[in-house]
Amino acid sequence: MPANRHSLTLLVLLAIGTGAVLAASAVVFAQDRSRMDHTQRIHASEALIPSMPGQDAFGAVQEIVGILEADPKTDWEKVDLSALREHLIDMNEVALKATALESKIAKGIQIDVTGTGRTLAAIRRMLPAHARELNGLRDWRAKTEALRHGVRLTVTSNTAAEVAHIRGLGFIGLMVSGSHHQPHHFATAKGEHVH
Repeated sequence: MPANRHSLTLLVLLAIGTGAVLAASAVVFAQDRSRMDHTQRIHASEALIPSMPGQDAFGAVQEIVGILEADPKTDWEKVDLSALREHLIDMNEVALKATALESKIAKGIQIDVTGTGRTLAAIRRMLPAHARELNGLRDWRAKTEALRHGVRLTVTSNTAAEVAHIRGLGFIGLMVSGSHHQPHHFATAKGEHVH
């Protein structure tokens, strides 16, 4: 019997020891988890901060303001963010409010872009300037002519693949073609030039 008692005592001590280890582990885990949950909540809330300003014109201006403020050589006497804002309004008018009637022609596309009021004024400012940027891009030839309520944009190419490309892009695709928009916006904001 004494051996059984000794075995029973060992089992009880083992059970108590195991229980103590498990209890201590649970406390450490709970504390660790509490820290981990707090850390995760902090990182989760940081990850949930929006990166977009909520409106594309605000985003474009915000980006340029950041660049200007980071450059110690910025001449704040020349900066003209109002001119940039006006140009962004023109872009909005042309992209979203103008009517664009596309017609396939030999070697390309002809687009009659029309509107009224501010939209018409924006069309007349933007399309001729943009055609100059498109002319020569990818072997394209671009030109504009005035219409009573807008501008006709004609873009052609001698290359069959480029003719298909031009027609596939259509009005809005052609308006975003080329990489001059961002440098133009930056120059406008710096007061260097406008359309």
